[in-house]
Amino acid sequence: MGGSGEGARFDDALFGEDLLPRPRRELAPGAVWVPGFLTPTQQAWLVDRFHEWAAGPVPPRSAKIRGHEMSVETVCLGWHWRPYAYSRDAVDVNGNAVLDMPDWMIRLGRSAIEAAYGEQASMSEETPHLEGDYTPDTALVNFYDDAARMGMHQDRDERSRAPVVSLSIGDSCTFRFGNTQTRTKPYEDIVLESGDLFVFGGPSRMAFHAVPAVHPGTAPAGVGLESGRLNITLRETGLEG
Repeated sequence: MGGSGEGARFDDALFGEDLLPRPRRELAPGAVWVPGFLTPTQQAWLVDRFHEWAAGPVPPRSAKIRGHEMSVETVCLGWHWRPYAYSRDAVDVNGNAVLDMPDWMIRLGRSAIEAAYGEQASMSEETPHLEGDYTPDTALVNFYDDAARMGMHQDRDERSRAPVVSLSIGDSCTFRFGNTQTRTKPYEDIVLESGDLFVFGGPSRMAFHAVPAVHPGTAPAGVGLESGRLNITLRETGLEG
């Protein structure tokens, strides 16, 4: 039984592709995408926390890599990241100590690991880092405006090779996930939407990855960001002191 005109458009609105489920997916061993991990209420609460962190002792800043400013602005918790190093003080900003890593964020990281891996973890046996012992001690909170990008890179400034937990809020983005050997292909592009979780560890911990595009106007209503994308990445540095 077919349809046309207003009826067809009405049906499309009710039963469009946006209503199809977005299942958990493993892109590579140890690299897992969990769509819709954060509820809208949780996302809005995290955006409020971001505004508090941004007004704290160390403001968001664009780090410099080989003399060039990144287009992404970052504020850190626990440890201050600058290219190739971590420190407790923001020595490349204003010298202030960064805010502590809150306990609730450690619990959030553990729940993310559980959601990504659960009992079907395909991590290497040497570094499973399942829910019970994952203890992130730093958060890099990145803000992308409409024009911000991030080129292919590895997260290799940590001594620990525990998984990286990445949470997306606001506008969706194209996320490019590659291989561990080169910045070039093979890689896969996926679209991370507001509330999505991406975790990579084990065999994929050193995979190259990038954000080649942010898609303006795609943030759902009520998450607290009028424009732009917020990305919270949790990591274990393996550092002491």
